[in-house]
Amino acid sequence: MRARMIPFPDLSPNLFEIELFGFTLALRWYALAYIVGILFGWWIVLRAIRSPRLWQGAAPMVPEQVERLLTWIILGVILGGRLGYVLFYDLPTYLADPLQIVKVWEGGMSFHGGFLGVVVAALWFGRREGIPLLSLGDLLALATPLGLMLGRLANFVNAELWGRPTTLPWGVIFPGEAAQYCPGVEGLCARHPSQLYQAGLEGLVLLLVLLWLAFRTGALKRPGLVMGVFLAGYGLARFLVEFVRQPDAQFVSEGNPIGWAVQVGQAGLTMGQLLSLPMIALGLWFALRARRP
Repeated sequence: MRARMIPFPDLSPNLFEIELFGFTLALRWYALAYIVGILFGWWIVLRAIRSPRLWQGAAPMVPEQVERLLTWIILGVILGGRLGYVLFYDLPTYLADPLQIVKVWEGGMSFHGGFLGVVVAALWFGRREGIPLLSLGDLLALATPLGLMLGRLANFVNAELWGRPTTLPWGVIFPGEAAQYCPGVEGLCARHPSQLYQAGLEGLVLLLVLLWLAFRTGALKRPGLVMGVFLAGYGLARFLVEFVRQPDAQFVSEGNPIGWAVQVGQAGLTMGQLLSLPMIALGLWFALRARRP
């Protein structure tokens, strides 16, 4: 069994560190993932709106609007991601010490919260600027998967958000007491590299599908279609990976060792699955609605 385990590679969570006046300034891989993801999103949206053949009539935005939108999207991601984690995953802890909420650098971001933050920012910006909301949603959906992929790769580098114990040959021996606490497992504990599963499914695969739809099939001429495929695709990918992803520790108890957020007998659903179900339903509705003649 030991021969089939993969030791965690010697990776630093920091891309580089600089000592300056007694302080250590570091660029973390996770921060770089956000930066590159946002820059790619900005670039792909500009490319799409500058391609008249992709649209039924004029493009829904001009480049100057994309630059203004970028600021609001960044705020939506950060504020929504943090507040979503606080509300969905660990509210009692943050109620006991509210100052912990602002310590974003210590970790704790929720994709579903960030998604809601972006929705609020996009609705406000779209109505203010007179941009068709469905087409705006299509553009934002097209811009998102690469950032998701890079974020999950950064999670792997940080040795966080790993999966449940496994004996499969690609199980990874993640470092740390929490990762190695596997009741019933003797010796080293290998876990699913669920971060890599998510990077592949909700990142790379979804990106390729959306790029093909937008640039090869004329999907942007059907407002809401690309957005619907993104919502359903992400929700389905996340729902499936949750079967092998280790839920947050606050959901695990003696009577609930799997960490279900909703438990019925020996089965249940994780918080990630509960939050993904509405995304799947909403995505299918948008996609089917957009495909009608």
